[in-house]
Amino acid sequence: MALSQQTLDYLLEAEGSIRSAIKCAAVNENPLVVTQVSKLLMDIDHLKSFEELRDLLDSPAKKRDE
Repeated sequence: MALSQQTLDYLLEAEGSIRSAIKCAAVNENPLVVTQVSKLLMDIDHLKSFEELRDLLDSPAKKRDE
């Protein structure tokens, strides 16, 4: 099942905030902090991609069960 629109909206909002945090951290923080915050952004992107992939894999199984 795909992520709900509300969940996607919150994830997009979170991505914007994390991007702002990365911009600020790039100037003010240790590179390790920038790396860790960037990983959060990547994890959100992977979550969205994984849900799309899961939907593709589940489609044939649902058709077969019908």
